[in-house]
Parts: sequence; C-alpha cells; structure tokens
Amino acid sequence: MSPPIREKKDQDALWAAINQGVVQTVATDHCPFMWDDKLKGKDDFTKIPNGAPGIEHRVELLYSEGVNKGKISLNKLVDISSTASAKIFGMFPKKGTIAVGSDADIVIFDIKKKHTISASTHHHHCDYSAYEGLEVTGKSEIVILRGKVAIENGKVNIKKGYGKFIKRSKTTNVV
Repeated sequence: MSPPIREKKDQDALWAAINQGVVQTVATDHCPFMWDDKLKGKDDFTKIPNGAPGIEHRVELLYSEGVNKGKISLNKLVDISSTASAKIFGMFPKKGTIAVGSDADIVIFDIKKKHTISASTHHHHCDYSAYEGLEVTGKSEIVILRGKVAIENGKVNIKKGYGKFIKRSKTTNVV
C-alpha cells in the first residue's frame, strides 16, 4: 500500500495535519488483491500489485482511532471522509452533504459497538486484511445510498449495477 502504515510519531504528525487542515481528506487505495497475487512480488517488489483492502473499514478506523481517542472531532471525521472529498472532486452538493436535492447518502453508525476486523468477516473479495485482529470501536450499521438501504445487518441489499456516474462540475470546489 502507498504510503505504508507509519510509525507512531508519523501517525501523530498525520493526525495533527488533519486537524490543521493540511491534510484535507482521508481516502483509501482500496485494491483487494488476493494474498497469492501479493506474493508474486516477494523476490521483486516491482511485481507486487499496489494497494490493500480497506474501504469497508475506513470510517470505522477513523472513528475508533481518531474520534474515540480524542485525536479529531466527529465533525472533522465527516469532513475528511465525505464533505471535503465531494468538494475536491467537484461533486458537492450532490454528494458530501445532507440537504434538499442531494443524494441522501447516509451511514447509521453505532459509536459504541466494538468489533474485531478480520478477513473472515469483511465483505471485500479478498482473503486477508491489513488490520487483521484489530479491535475497533464504532460500526457502520446501515448504509443508505441515494435514499435506498444498501447495507443492513451486514448484508448488501442492492444489485450489481446500482452505481451511478456522477459528472464532476467544471470547476473544482477546493476546500
């Protein structure tokens, strides 16, 4: 994955950069290659497919490690995981906000639910997790996409092809 997970001092600097607005969004290079695919580069790193699985746990990790541990506010989590990205990519206010005329993308999030991240329970089509065994606090319980319940009780309720192309505005709304 790029960049690789850093040491604690580097992580502290990243949390500070988020709070100062130097880092405006937190995304993922989600790329769920199987472990055997990753091993193709064990003797030559240039053959390792880049990326790691993780999009399913991005908000949970930001909440558990950030908000729950006092490193960022809940408002900052919403901004760096949704609003700022929508603005940067020219999709605001269609995406990134709850407002009349917006897409009604909403996550119902249980801030107290503890669970352990594991490849045996995630929904990526992938046989490993970079966060295997990590206990986190906070769980996405229901995901609503364009007003329709997309995920509930860990089950996907939408069919393949439900995605929708969102055309960017001509001018990017820089944060």
